[in-house]
Amino acid sequence: MNKPEGLESTTHLLLMPPQEGVLLVQLNRPEARNALTTELLIQLAEVLDQASLNEEISAVVITGGEKVFAAGADLKQMASLDMVGVLNDTRPAIWQKIACFPKPLIAAVNGFALGGGCELAMHADIIIAGDNAKFGQPEINLAIIPGAGGTQRLIRTVGKSLAMKMVLSGEFISAEEARQSGLVAEVTSPEDSVSRAIDLARVIAAKSPLAIQQAKDVLLNAFETHLDVGLQYERKAFTVLAATEDRNEGINAFLEKRKPDFKGR
Repeated sequence: MNKPEGLESTTHLLLMPPQEGVLLVQLNRPEARNALTTELLIQLAEVLDQASLNEEISAVVITGGEKVFAAGADLKQMASLDMVGVLNDTRPAIWQKIACFPKPLIAAVNGFALGGGCELAMHADIIIAGDNAKFGQPEINLAIIPGAGGTQRLIRTVGKSLAMKMVLSGEFISAEEARQSGLVAEVTSPEDSVSRAIDLARVIAAKSPLAIQQAKDVLLNAFETHLDVGLQYERKAFTVLAATEDRNEGINAFLEKRKPDFKGR
């Protein structure tokens, strides 16, 4: 299958042709351990924006390869910014675009996912980690703190005590510790993490796209609301789906013991 129009590999990203509704995106700065430059993040946000509008793509897998996910922000760029430069930095808007990607995003993480790399992994909906993965927010060692949502997403995922330990000490946690804390969904061998992430993405891509997007939206909303408000939000989404063709097809296919044919409407 050819790449859909507008989706091409860039200076810092390698894109594999979508198959079975899944696009694979690989960070491609191996000489810098995939350090996240502003240019790389812009390119990633643009790719996700294009993927969100492309009907051939139902889910995206992002990886850095078998050896490293992303070792953090590009410190040379960071060092060039004073307080005014940080206040006017475009990165928060870029991160927000990545966070708003409406389709399932799965991270296949091997090696270091540190600082901005850990924050990027946490922007994914699901993390599959190789057993060589190390997660950390070591910004404190540079007399700074996480600045792309690391404190907020980490504490909501792993809890207060572990988040405090990671952010205040700068110490890393292993893939298995990340799984036990809820940061990671599954741990595989490094050579299997990408294929497992793709397989899982294909399972998800085969579902009704309307139901998947509603489910993701409702789940993420749970981080930001009280339980009673979240339950109301969930019920509204559940009710809206009752009006879709996919919902009728899913129920009928189950009753007729056949594979459903979802149309996204």
